[in-house]
Amino acid sequence: MTPRSIAVAVALAVASGVALAKLPAPAAPTDAQKAAAAEAAAKTAHAGKVGAYQQCEAESRVAAKYIAAEKAKGKAIMPQLTQPCVNPGPFQTAGAAAAAAPAPVAKPAAAPAPAAKK
Repeated sequence: MTPRSIAVAVALAVASGVALAKLPAPAAPTDAQKAAAAEAAAKTAHAGKVGAYQQCEAESRVAAKYIAAEKAKGKAIMPQLTQPCVNPGPFQTAGAAAAAAPAPVAKPAAAPAPAAKK
């Protein structure tokens, strides 16, 4: 390396250190940003559930076709018992899910126990 390339490398290293030192600290997230992040996380989780459901349905269709083909050949196939596919339904926001849920029924208070006799 030439002295000139070493000088340029040192200058770039110093300049990048100065540039990084002047960056402001990230601001604390607001309530709206926290809600948006929670909504995005919920959508991502729901998308995973939908993907798992679609995978389960596809596997069930393939297994049914295979069993039918083997039965047509005269072979008896004993399919493995698996969990049924569960449809997660359409995505609902937290507010919509709370509004759609039925209100809990309040249980009547128990009658006070009679006083013990001495």
